[in-house]
Amino acid sequence: MTERKYSLEIESDPNQLITVEEFVNYFSRDIGLNEDQINGLMLAVTEATTNAIRHGNKNDQTKTVLINVTANQNILKVVVKDQGVGFDPKDVPDPTDSENLLKDSGRGLYLMRVYMDDLQFNITPDGTETILILHF
Repeated sequence: MTERKYSLEIESDPNQLITVEEFVNYFSRDIGLNEDQINGLMLAVTEATTNAIRHGNKNDQTKTVLINVTANQNILKVVVKDQGVGFDPKDVPDPTDSENLLKDSGRGLYLMRVYMDDLQFNITPDGTETILILHF
């Protein structure tokens, strides 16, 4: 497979998540992912985008979320970038701990780790990048 690139920029509005889902569906099918891979990727990318909107950009609709995708060989890399100040993933409580099981939030990072082959974070001067890696 020759390298393929896709990009989407949205404003920090949860109503934009449907656009993100359509985008993920489009590029996933374009590169030939199967249904299970698409479903896991859809969940991971929407969780990363939701975190970028809610936590990174603090629901500030003047800020944007940029999603850059690169597919090369059998590696898919999705970078979701917000315009926030960043965070330390170690500070996020483990949703599988008994005291966190009934909480309404806090499962996004866990789900990204479950469905992706690798999850990385890059704090930059102009925002935080959530990097999702899938081998297909």
